[in-house]
Amino acid sequence: MSDPLGFISRSHGAQTPPNGGISGASRPLEPGSPTFKDVLLENINQVNKLQQDATRAIEDLQTGKRNDVEGVLLATQKADTAFRMLVQLRNKVQQAADEIKQLRV
Repeated sequence: MSDPLGFISRSHGAQTPPNGGISGASRPLEPGSPTFKDVLLENINQVNKLQQDATRAIEDLQTGKRNDVEGVLLATQKADTAFRMLVQLRNKVQQAADEIKQLRV
């Protein structure tokens, strides 16, 4: 399991880092570790694949290539749930960006 923010790998008995407890604020990324952008793009691609699979399942059901309605419903529910989670992630990122804009320096 990757931990791009450094929350899991930090042990409970560890001392607070000199940067005020913000993990990863002053240390460089480990070589080969994914960035937030990489993780986000990977998840967007997974949601896109789920939506394409659901569309293909619906088309196959309509053309008669497939007759399991349960499988089609499952594929569409997976795609819908994944898309809703992605939208919520976008909303949270936007909310965080708006909060950062409100900070006074």
